[in-house]
Amino acid sequence: MRYEVLRADCTGPLVRRPTTTGVHVQPTDMRGSVAPGTVVLVTGGARGIGAELSRYLAAQGAAVVAADLVEAVGDAGDPDVTHVQADVSDETSWRQLVTTVLDRHGRIDALVNNAAIYQGLGAKRPFTDITVDEWDRVMAVNTRGVWLGMRAVHPVMKAQGGGRVVNIASSTVHSGVPYFAHYTASKGAVIALTRSVAREVGRDGITVNAVAPGLVETDATRALNDDDYLASAAGHRAVPRPMEPGDLAPVVSFLCSSGSGFITGQTVIVDGGVTFS
Repeated sequence: MRYEVLRADCTGPLVRRPTTTGVHVQPTDMRGSVAPGTVVLVTGGARGIGAELSRYLAAQGAAVVAADLVEAVGDAGDPDVTHVQADVSDETSWRQLVTTVLDRHGRIDALVNNAAIYQGLGAKRPFTDITVDEWDRVMAVNTRGVWLGMRAVHPVMKAQGGGRVVNIASSTVHSGVPYFAHYTASKGAVIALTRSVAREVGRDGITVNAVAPGLVETDATRALNDDDYLASAAGHRAVPRPMEPGDLAPVVSFLCSSGSGFITGQTVIVDGGVTFS
């Protein structure tokens, strides 16, 4: 395969593009972050962590489509981010979402599976008090949604010659947080899915990794945890401060970039040094 080497401007990164049509090469940025023009689909992108990830990636020059069950609220309506409504637990919704992104941008370079049920779980309680309906609802969004997303973008990325998938897991899997069994189990399944699918799609030029954040201070976590608990969590970190959504964004950006092309099946824990693995 022959490539022409293009430079957007005298200081910009080198970008390799195939001289033949129909073959995709991940946009390249020598900074180790997502390259300008990279098409990134972020689920759960209207609020909290997803909104921050969408804004950050867009600020790097990515073409971001943020999908969420709810409409964009507040400052999530960033003009550099395209917001669409979608239900990640629904197979038909995923087909429509992928079609929407392709109609707008012609490709999907990276998928960030961030959508999850958290705030709607209510107070933490013993696993014996979780109902079957609650368990199934969490699994439908947090686990099935990730599987459906990877399945929906796989043929697109395979036809392009590659792509990146980043699944947002949780450090609760590694620390065994009690009274949160359905959430923790759903995120453990995300890590298992990440490893399994990474083995299957590597030959297609697709990498699949997970990012496991600690307790991120968002409206959702503040609704479930009081100030004393949040302060205690911050104090137990090797880097003793509150964790913000922006702490995840550079890691996700790197895993969406060409620089992460030889990293797959991994779970990157971002929790300020609570969990070492």
